[in-house]
Amino acid sequence: MPTLSSRQTFALIAAGCLGLILAGLYMQYAMKLIPCALCITQRIFIISVGLVALFGFIHAPTGYGQKIYAGLGIVLAAIGASFSARQIHLQGLPADQVPACGPDIAYMFDNFPLMDALSLLLRGDGNCAEVALTFLGLTIPGWTLVAFAGLVTFNLWQFFRSPQVPQ
Repeated sequence: MPTLSSRQTFALIAAGCLGLILAGLYMQYAMKLIPCALCITQRIFIISVGLVALFGFIHAPTGYGQKIYAGLGIVLAAIGASFSARQIHLQGLPADQVPACGPDIAYMFDNFPLMDALSLLLRGDGNCAEVALTFLGLTIPGWTLVAFAGLVTFNLWQFFRSPQVPQ
């Protein structure tokens, strides 16, 4: 049974990230679930991992190039996973410990200094503690954490595998 080439693996990672973003957009526009600041941050990292994989697919590197793309994918997916874990933590807090809800993202970027808006975006607020949907016992950030774990795993495999000749 032939294994995937490094180029095919990068394509698979990029396609997985595209699927995740499409699922998020479906939940936002078809199911009318409004994403919170941490949800948007997680989307940014999914898109980032997908773009790195897409560039890896296009470039089709071998040797150290393959490791650089995979390493960058690992780092971005791990950072994204930390935001998923932060949101899961917020969702698990007792009601009296949930941070206060803040303004929406557009308002923050229009009216706050950039660094303050980014800080609020990355920290999350009471809106991020709301559980809008569960599936098989996991919330949306729980499934996103699973997805980030999968992205880390695929990129780790890509990082440690023997360099592949592009196909």
